[in-house]
Amino acid sequence: MTESAAARFFNIFRIPELRNKVLFTLLMIGIYRIGIFIPVSGVNMKSLEALMGQGTLLNMFDLFAGGGLSSFSIFAMGVIPYINASIIIQLLTVVIPALEKLAKEEGEAGRRKLTQYTKYLSVVLAFVEAFGMSTWLRNLGVLEGIGLFYLINVSVTLTAGSLLLMWIGEIITEYGAGNGVSLIIFSGIVSRIPGGLFQSGRLISVGQMNPIIPILFLIVGIGVFIAVIYMNEAQRKIPIQYAKRVVGRRMYGGQSTYLPLRINQGGVMPIIFANSVLLFPSTLAQFVPSMKGFANVLAPGSALYITLYALLIIFFTYFYSSIAFNPEEVADNIKKYGGFIPGIRPGKYTAEYINDINIRINFVGAIFLAALAISPSFIRSSQISAFTSVFFGSGVLIVVGVAIETVRQLESQLIMRHYEGFLK
Repeated sequence: MTESAAARFFNIFRIPELRNKVLFTLLMIGIYRIGIFIPVSGVNMKSLEALMGQGTLLNMFDLFAGGGLSSFSIFAMGVIPYINASIIIQLLTVVIPALEKLAKEEGEAGRRKLTQYTKYLSVVLAFVEAFGMSTWLRNLGVLEGIGLFYLINVSVTLTAGSLLLMWIGEIITEYGAGNGVSLIIFSGIVSRIPGGLFQSGRLISVGQMNPIIPILFLIVGIGVFIAVIYMNEAQRKIPIQYAKRVVGRRMYGGQSTYLPLRINQGGVMPIIFANSVLLFPSTLAQFVPSMKGFANVLAPGSALYITLYALLIIFFTYFYSSIAFNPEEVADNIKKYGGFIPGIRPGKYTAEYINDINIRINFVGAIFLAALAISPSFIRSSQISAFTSVFFGSGVLIVVGVAIETVRQLESQLIMRHYEGFLK
């Protein structure tokens, strides 16, 4: 007898190990959300609120910081330095042979070394970004402290907060529900929904918002969620036929199967990488007086910003696919086990065929991601700005991608223990 969805969900709490993982994850996220409300010393909240209300690049930064920047808390940097460091290390593995050898040839030991290098680089980037941001905000009157020692103190505090979040993400991945860093970003974005509902209710009560607007917006948002889920789950299935072979007195093979290629192979990562790369130089430009003109041109909503954002998403979609998927290796494995794609010769020709299909479907996925990510730039209404980051752009991509991946991991744990999973 098939279990209901609610019964399958409560199966999580019937398994002690899985229940502990979920509760541990919730505890760590709770600690993160509490830290959001612990401000750094010497912050002029009125000046900060006025600055955030101008729609500057800080609002995009605040999205990934889970609201930590709008209160300038100890977690104001979020996990952005760690993401930037991860991008830099992954890019360097392509151009530096020693790092490429660590990633591809030395197995788990090599990956541990790359992770260690990423952590070291995260510390450096976190302090540099924190010091630059503190200096800039003090010049704007947001920070009221005086002297170099105060700036260093604030920078060390922000760096420690960012590293603490990195550690929380790691232990969630190891001891919790997995996807630790992604879950931290996910929780920060979802936490905006209650505030958005409260703001909409207040505007409706005083007659400043038509009640139909949030209803229509929610309907469109649900449609966007469905479209994103469909694109995340969409696959191009390449048929594979295995030849019959006799080993001793037994016959093996002869069956047909398929190779699934996901249209959105990178999932959440291209949008996170693109945001991080675009935030870093834009934020740095605002700390250097001679680069203020460049910062204005690259402000969120500008033509250059939208163009670069879309191009970076397309680039990282292909880049992530090139790292995560190797057509030559797949073709060799198919050939080794006696398989072939009907009408395609094994070996090099199979690899070229798979690669051509992969390039085409990546193009569809990249265009979809880019179009969805830049859509908030064309939504100018401040009344629904609290929902825009959740139902459009990078917010919906991260929320849907992380939610699906987390459900899959929990489902695999249930199936391993002979319980029925969530997905059908």
